[in-house]
Amino acid sequence: MTQSLRKFFASESSSGIVLALAAILALIISNSPLSHLYQGFTQISGEVRVGADALVLKKPLIVWVNDLWMAVFFLLVGLEIKREFVAGELASLKQAILPAVAALGGMVVPALIYVGFNWSDAQALRGWAIPAATDIAFAIGILMLLGSRVPSSLKIFLTAVAIIDDLGAIVVIALFYTQQLSLPMMAAAGGCLFLLWALNFSGVTRSDVYLAVGLLLWLCVLKSGVHATLAGVATAMFIPMHDKHGGSPLETLEHGLHPWVSYMILPMFAFANAGVSFAGMSPAALLQPLPMGIAMGLLVGKAVGVFGSSWLLIKFGAASRPSGASWTQFFGVCVLCGIGFTMSLFIGGLAFEGLGPEFETQVKLGVLGGSLLAGVIGAWILHKAANQAS
Repeated sequence: MTQSLRKFFASESSSGIVLALAAILALIISNSPLSHLYQGFTQISGEVRVGADALVLKKPLIVWVNDLWMAVFFLLVGLEIKREFVAGELASLKQAILPAVAALGGMVVPALIYVGFNWSDAQALRGWAIPAATDIAFAIGILMLLGSRVPSSLKIFLTAVAIIDDLGAIVVIALFYTQQLSLPMMAAAGGCLFLLWALNFSGVTRSDVYLAVGLLLWLCVLKSGVHATLAGVATAMFIPMHDKHGGSPLETLEHGLHPWVSYMILPMFAFANAGVSFAGMSPAALLQPLPMGIAMGLLVGKAVGVFGSSWLLIKFGAASRPSGASWTQFFGVCVLCGIGFTMSLFIGGLAFEGLGPEFETQVKLGVLGGSLLAGVIGAWILHKAANQAS
């Protein structure tokens, strides 16, 4: 395993713990006498004003976090995707085929399970993509806590699946969770993309120049009706992998962003979005079709989709099982792919935006329940498999 991969896994382990603590803290406060303070915190108003009335953006904190801060997260995701496809674990077809097919199976099967639970509810069907996502920070965090009991090949496989999974989620958001479009702002966004391409084509390697154009792109995309976080991914695609001095502007920016995203942006997202009050809620609330569809999609759908598609590919000789891993260990990692947390909550917020707190609560119950079960069961399987092998 390369030094950069070791650093990546180490950072994902600690950030996964911080992410979990932020989510737990949100749940505790939401179910305490301080719950009104939590709600007030997420609704703190923030305003950006340029000129008298030339540009005014006034939104509550939770919207700033979900639309602007998460755009920085998607910028980092875009950088990781580009690096892996250009010079990383996905640079060749032979390397990419197994995690790519596994990620596809891990998106399709959970979506079908969710649809099966919610077939008769047209509004609930809007959330079909919620269980199709994997949270790389949580999943890698659990693997790292298990240490040497898990072969490094499985850590690389899980990372690749999660990265391709994120790419699929980005496509889904762009195609299915886009609001009514503003053609003038779409044209302006297209102009920004052309400028980013021109900078890359001209050999400009300063990341700050790309980020300045990316910020303008974010504003245009925000006003266009397409979800603003996609601007982060688009900007990342144009940042150069190499410069004439042998350095990597992309990797430098990626390493610079990683601690901010891992220890501030994602924990803040978790804290602002994971708070759900259980007051007056019976266990039957978990058995409603919407949260059950999400939870079973994450727990069962991810495991079946990722493992099943991988098994078929390996069975027919198109790929090889990760080296040093037993089938039981491989299945345990496939179960961990059902930890959807960050991206699932994010897609859930887009799917039911404006439909009221009832849908929001059901989404959180399904995501938290399914992710928790996938994490516990996946870790248990890997732990047992390691003990049997020793």
